Amino acid sequence: EKMKLLISYPATGQVKAFDIEDEKKVLPFYDRRMGQVVKADSLGEMFKGYELKISGGNDKQGFPMLQGVLVKHRVKLLMRPGMKCYRPRKHGALKRKSIRGCIVSGDIRKLDMVIVTKGENDIDGLTDEVTPQRLAPKRASKLKALFDVDEEAALALFKDEDALKNLLARTVVRGDKTYINRPRKIHRLVTDKRHARKVAKNKVMVERRRKNKALRAEYILNNFTAVAEEYVEEEEELEEEEELEVVEEVAVEV
Repeated sequence: EKMKLLISYPATGQVKAFDIEDEKKVLPFYDRRMGQVVKADSLGEMFKGYELKISGGNDKQGFPMLQGVLVKHRVKLLMRPGMKCYRPRKHGALKRKSIRGCIVSGDIRKLDMVIVTKGENDIDGLTDEVTPQRLAPKRASKLKALFDVDEEAALALFKDEDALKNLLARTVVRGDKTYINRPRKIHRLVTDKRHARKVAKNKVMVERRRKNKALRAEYILNNFTAVAEEYVEEEEELEEEEELEVVEEVAVEV
């Protein structure tokens, strides 16, 4: 049975599928784990010098490989929310599901791989064309890495929010009409407004702590005063009782 190789190249953003009918070509990938890098010379002259990293796969029935399960066969694991290969239908629900181990075997019918090292030849539809990303990153730190700027330049770049929005806006052309789509919302962006909001929040927290501290001191003082007054009253009552006892004893003797 033939195996399908789904190979991606992050540098160009391209993904291409290859159907391999000769099992001998994929033998070097057997008994390898997810995450391991394998030389792809056995796939043909086109892949000479290429190195591929195994990122996942599926077996005949479509069960996915799960990283960390060190077996070749299929197993049933108790899955919990947050684990790979599991989408809970109810909040916090656990379920036992079948998944395949992370070791490649002959039962795998689709193998996902990523090009780590490019070889001598270009592959049509994979390494020869560059597909630009449709959307810019959302996180401010990734935008800094994208524009390759330091902290001071990033602050100057991010200070004018309108200019940054225009810079990240996406233009779409449909027929004779041109649409300028709204840019993505930038997360973790340090602006004067955010700094002022943080200062105001800290001020409220400091005032709340000061107020709680004063209330606690007042409570302790009032509680101590009440206890002291109660102690004095008890002492006075005891003294009165002792005086009455002495008077009664004297009266009896007389």
